[in-house]
Amino acid sequence: MKKPILIGITGGTGSGKSTVAKEIYKKFTEDCIAMIEQDSYYKDQSHLSLEDRVKTNYDHPDAFDNELLVEHLQKLLKGYSIEKPIYDFSIHNRKKETIRVEPKEIIIVEGILVLEDPKLRDILDIKIYVDTDADVRIIRRLVRDINERGRTVESVINQYLSVVRPMHLQFTEPTKRYADIIIPEGGHNKVAIDILVANIKQILQK
Repeated sequence: MKKPILIGITGGTGSGKSTVAKEIYKKFTEDCIAMIEQDSYYKDQSHLSLEDRVKTNYDHPDAFDNELLVEHLQKLLKGYSIEKPIYDFSIHNRKKETIRVEPKEIIIVEGILVLEDPKLRDILDIKIYVDTDADVRIIRRLVRDINERGRTVESVINQYLSVVRPMHLQFTEPTKRYADIIIPEGGHNKVAIDILVANIKQILQK
């Protein structure tokens, strides 16, 4: 198998990066594309008590096990399968189970800090930043956390103002300068996604 195309997709919470990743994924058959979520690579916290694990700042670079993520991506690039971790936010720790991921022609890596770590950034072939206005992002997060995670409006807003927003401004927003492509409005930007998919297909043909 020839060297896979490694695509990094990043952006702030609620920017639509996951939607962009899924839209690209749907344009190809499952036997040629794989998805790696950076969220799966939060650090193992078995050595900490639940009380301490609850305090984890999931928007800070230190929360991620990027060494393992880079190691796994390099294995996939060399044609080896990996065992992707499963992170359980209800216990703030990894599960014992893993998901086997086979090497594919296209590998998408998606997450809020995909372009923050130089070692991770340097092995990406295509770097994408999904750029969406902050007011749209907070509304999307509000709706998601209330509907899917049973959070209250007050708790979501407090977390956004105290942690999510400052971490975004400090760590995620500055990585925009490393992007090859900036996509405004996330998954709603069909033109940008179609152009990107056409480019990927062209690279595969070469």
